[in-house]
Order: sequence, then C-alpha cells, then structure tokens
Amino acid sequence: MALDQNIKVQLAAYMERLVQPIDLLVNLDASVASQELRELLQEVASTSDKITLKEGNDPKLRKPSFGVAGQGEAPRVVFAGIPMGHEFSSLILALLQVSGYPPKIEQEKIEQIKALQGSYHFETYISLSCHNCPEVVQSLNMMAALNPNITHTMIDGALYQDEVSAKEIMSVPTIYLNGEVFGAGRMGVDEIVPKLDSSVIAAEADKLNAKAPFDILVVGGGPAGASAAIYAARKGLRTGIVAERFGGQVMDTMGIENFISVKATEGPQLVAALEEHVKDYEVEVMPLQRAASIVRHDMVEVTLENGATLKAKAVIAATGARWRELNVPGEKQYKGKGVAYCPHCDGPLFKGKPVAVVGGGNSGVEAAIDLAGFVDHVYLLQINEHLTADAVLQKKLNTLNNVTVLTNAKTLEVLGDGHKVTGLKYHDIAAQQDKEVKLDGVFIQIGLVPNTNWLRGAVELSKFGEIVVDNHGATSVPGIFAAGDVTTVPYKQIIIAMGEGAKASLGAFDYLIRQ
Repeated sequence: MALDQNIKVQLAAYMERLVQPIDLLVNLDASVASQELRELLQEVASTSDKITLKEGNDPKLRKPSFGVAGQGEAPRVVFAGIPMGHEFSSLILALLQVSGYPPKIEQEKIEQIKALQGSYHFETYISLSCHNCPEVVQSLNMMAALNPNITHTMIDGALYQDEVSAKEIMSVPTIYLNGEVFGAGRMGVDEIVPKLDSSVIAAEADKLNAKAPFDILVVGGGPAGASAAIYAARKGLRTGIVAERFGGQVMDTMGIENFISVKATEGPQLVAALEEHVKDYEVEVMPLQRAASIVRHDMVEVTLENGATLKAKAVIAATGARWRELNVPGEKQYKGKGVAYCPHCDGPLFKGKPVAVVGGGNSGVEAAIDLAGFVDHVYLLQINEHLTADAVLQKKLNTLNNVTVLTNAKTLEVLGDGHKVTGLKYHDIAAQQDKEVKLDGVFIQIGLVPNTNWLRGAVELSKFGEIVVDNHGATSVPGIFAAGDVTTVPYKQIIIAMGEGAKASLGAFDYLIRQ
C-alpha cells in the first residue's frame, strides 16, 4: 500500500523523533491484505534507519499482523490489520512510544501505569472508520509501551470477520482483557487505569475534594459547556469544567455542514478545536467525572459519582443529551449485539448484511445513506406518514437502490435468537397489520433525551425533563444556570448550543457582580 508522497514526508519527519531502534515483526500469508501490509511497512521502514522490518511465520499469530518492539525484544504492541484511516495516527504513536519517546500525559499517570502489577493481555476489536476507536488503541498501546506486564493487540473487525462472528461482536471498540470482555465504547487511560487499580479512584476523589471553590463551574464539556467556560475565563473568573467526556454528543456526529463559516467538518475535529480553544485560557478541566447531584447552600455544591464534591459561586449545567431509546422488547437485550446507535462506528461490522434504521429525521436518513454504501440492504422505518429530514438528504436517499423506506411503521420489537439480532417487528399503521423483516442490525436514530437525572428535585424541569431557563440562562435556583441541549431552548443545534453557553456564562457573570 503506497503512501501519498506528502504523507510519506510527514511520516519521515515524525520518525526523526525515534529514540531507540525498533523492529517491525510482520506475519503474512498470501492474501491481498498481507501484500498491502508488506508494502505499507516497507514504506514506513524506509523513513528511518532506526526501523528494521523482519518477516516471520509464526502459526500462532494472526495473518496479516505485525508487532512493534524494541530491537531484539518480543512485541507488546501488535496490529492485526492495516492501520490506515483513523488508525494511522495510532501506528505513528506506537512507533514513537515503543522507541522510548515520552507520551504526552502527566507524569503522575505514567507512574500509575508503570506501577500496575500482574499480567494484562488486551485485545481491541475496531473498525477503521470508527472515530472512537483510536483513543482506546492509542491508550492501550501507550500502556503496553510503558509497562512490560501489558500487551495490546488491535484487531480490524472487517478483516477478521470470523473472530467477530464467533465472539458475536457487533459494536466497536470492544475490548478484551485476558480473554474476557473488559469494556466497550470510547475509553482512555483515565478510565482504563482505575478499572485495573481501584486505589486510583479514591486518590482522584481526594484531589477533587481538596480543590478551592470556583467562581463558575461548568458541568458538561460539549459545545455549550466549552463556550460557557471560555466566556467565563475571559472575564477573569476562576473557571472549571467537569465532564464525563469532552465534546459530548458531538463526538458521535460525523458530517457537520451547517456550522456557519465552516463549510464542512466532522464531530471529532470540531471537538479537538473546542478543546484547544479552552486550553488557551485558565480553565481547569476535570474529565471523566459524572455529576450525581447538586444543591445550593452558601455556595452551589456539585457532588460527583466518585463521592467528591466541588463548590462554586455559580454553576452552569450543560450536560447535553443522549440517544433516545425505543423502549421496545429486545432493545436492551441486544444492545451491542445488533442494536446500535452510531452507524459510523458500528456500521462496518454489518458489511454485506441487511440492517434497519429507525427514524426518519436528519440523523436517520444520514445513517441510511452512510450504511447503504456497504451493507446489503437498509430498511428505513418512520412512524409518521412522511420523512422529516431535509429535502437535500431525502433527494440523495431516493437515488439509492438498496434502501427501502417504510413510513407509517411503528417499531414493536427487536427480534433475536438469544445471542444476536435476527429481525425487527413493526406495525404497518396504514394496513393495520404487524409485520416482520429479517435483518442483522438495528440502528436507532430517533432523537435525544436530556441528561438531567442528577438535577431532579433541584431545579425546575419541563415535562420532557429539560431544564427550564429564562432569557439569561438562569434556572429556578439562584446561582444555577443552564445551557444547550439540556434546556428548554428549542432547536438542538451545535451553533445554538454555543450561543446559549455564552449567554448563560454572561448571565452568571452578571449574577456574580450583583451579589
């Protein structure tokens, strides 16, 4: 697989940072994929005299695959597949870190990783189109590079479909530890290490409890939260962000074409830009923390699920929303076994198979269009008489010959064999008949639910569970403000959430100067 000349030049520049010589130990067979991998690694090895390419024929190893190791050592970082697409950066980082180049994380976390005792053999099943997978792969590769007790293998599910089928893996990333499922979905070092060493959780809670009160504490790291934090910091206020993950729901959004002044971007790119912008200011970011409750005494106190409590003169709730569930029989049972919510991540696992998309809005139609490119057939179910997606999306949908649109279709049940999805049962409202369609996957795209469980009983919520706010972003409780998709503000759009975050921050600032 020949690299573009510009990429090859950039790769050579990165390889100048290699600290110690490394070996690429490759196992190949006669397949086309093996030939492509050989060509890729030959190009990689040609960029530095510190890289040696060695071919082996170990029958116990997957083919094609290759390990990255210190010279003369056994590999602890392995790629079973061709790390292109989103995983090309994982390859570059693995080469650097295995050579001894220091990772860009706090020294405290490096010491935590090095201190892990025992034997940890990780395997991560990914798809090359998954934008959540690289963080997992890069985190575990880094841990393997730092600690000789850890090994990690990235496995391309599209290339090793027999394994995926045997293990009934229907969502990525799926992580195995010593042969048992360890986790699924986006996960970084800050989440992985505490699962291996529980003392890290207690230590983190102690650190958070010891923090001085903030002027403004933002709960949530999506567009609204980032905007609120930037506006607060620009006022010279002591500002913090506590969030389960930076970027929120935007991380699961791929095509963004209505963000004014930016013709087209993708969610992860936008989130990276938001994070960099926030870092330009004195904002203390506390990631991977979920709020459990909020109460107002002399100050506003936010208690986290790890038991820590953060205090602030004012709090801005910007916890966004999550995928709405169908709440039909079979949905929870087969979640991750055919029921999915992210077509970009999990879609490649259904290559050549029939799937359904439930939801006729923009997200549903976009999902159907994306999936139609590699699945056998897409059934798009809409409970209403007509699709509600933008006209330009419907026009594109109508050009696809492997998509069947079923309107007036109310989803009744996700069908399965006890292990995985086998079909979908729906009610044809026009014909007044229950019908079934055989398929392997169901992608649910029916909107969002506000993340307000931690606020129930604390502030006024609408009948839909949204935070009721006034035109300053203020809630029913003095000192508590809210912004973005979690509120009653109509039209859940990224650009609107950013504006609402700024407005709530200005409202909180006005509140503070009047106290």
